[in-house]
Amino acid sequence: MTTITLVRGDITRVSADALVNAANSSLLGGGGVDGAIHRRGGPAILEDCRRLRASRYGKGLPTGQAVATTAGDLDARWVIHTVGPVHSESEDRSDLLASCYRESLRVADELGARTVAFPAISTGVYRWPMQDAARIAVETVRNTPTRVEEVRFVLFDDRAYDAFARQTGEGGTA
Repeated sequence: MTTITLVRGDITRVSADALVNAANSSLLGGGGVDGAIHRRGGPAILEDCRRLRASRYGKGLPTGQAVATTAGDLDARWVIHTVGPVHSESEDRSDLLASCYRESLRVADELGARTVAFPAISTGVYRWPMQDAARIAVETVRNTPTRVEEVRFVLFDDRAYDAFARQTGEGGTA
């Protein structure tokens, strides 16, 4: 069974086999977590992303999918990039958000990663309500068969940490 741990902090400062990047479909960097990972990880990540765009993902990485690159200067072996959905009041896209977590764990299994650090995908500029995003993230990780031993949700602020803590139970570990 996979252990779920909550960490309050900056995902670019976490040590894990794989860090998950809440990427945009271009894979070429952006704001929020995506920009921070590219900045801290250095040019090797962008070089790998450009190779992916030139080969398999010419039109970009589809929402809900995941792909791995080097982690560059980060304290990890890999970065797993996944594109979360933009929240919509008129369309239920929760299956796409859940797919980000499932597909990232699938890629982690292919890589042999034992520890994976996730941000709160889609909760920044994609405006997913934090409590709902936490519910989807925790339920999906709990219900996805994986060889990953520990999933760390690395949450940037108290609001995110509290939302995930409500889903995992007091104490931050489930």
